[in-house]
Amino acid sequence: MAGHSKWANIQHRKGRQDAARSKLFSKLSKEITVAAKMGDPDPDKNPRLRLAVKEAKSNSVPKDVIDRAIKKATGGDAENYDEIRYEGYGPNGVAVIVETMTDNKNRTASTVRSTFSKNGGNLGETGSVGFMFERKGEVTYPASVGDADTVMMAAIEAGAEDVESSEDGHVIFCADTDLNEVSNALEAELGESESTKLIWKPTTTTELDLEGMQKLMKLVDALEDDDDVQRVTTNFEASDEVMAQL
Repeated sequence: MAGHSKWANIQHRKGRQDAARSKLFSKLSKEITVAAKMGDPDPDKNPRLRLAVKEAKSNSVPKDVIDRAIKKATGGDAENYDEIRYEGYGPNGVAVIVETMTDNKNRTASTVRSTFSKNGGNLGETGSVGFMFERKGEVTYPASVGDADTVMMAAIEAGAEDVESSEDGHVIFCADTDLNEVSNALEAELGESESTKLIWKPTTTTELDLEGMQKLMKLVDALEDDDDVQRVTTNFEASDEVMAQL
């Protein structure tokens, strides 16, 4: 399984506490508000909003929190957020992409920069690591929806590009512009997905040992603790033995 999928699994296994949960809720709510503000407040007519709502639901965000986030956008009292992507290197030269939504660019830039330097990394220019990733749509399903062949057939029919199946579940990839269409087709065939989102998929990876992974996780955790940071993606690769020791 590629590094980014393992990363999601680590976070899941770590079972983030309530504080982190409320932080996640607020980040997902922010994405919903921004998506609703930029387009139609009806998820059926706004693909970005539909995906944001779907992702929020898959993380157990309550319906009233989702509705409130949409209302905030239509009520005109929503803050203006800028979406800014930062790129840099973590410990051992691992590539890191940090996606943010902020109402204060200077604050975010300075926090992200100091978080990198305090945790053995360094912030680069935009594009400094982006070439090591591709923008893709990612749809995940639990292993229980069917075997690898069943899911592969459904993915091909839906217009997806690739599937990674393991005992943990199925991860389906498609072109970023096809995500809404592909996820709708998959839903009709396999039912509700666990997660549907746009990701940065590494095209080259950096192998890490246990010490390297621990350093990297420290950096990623520190970045994710910032309220302005929506998502952090890295291109690490680690053996199952190293993952098991985390």
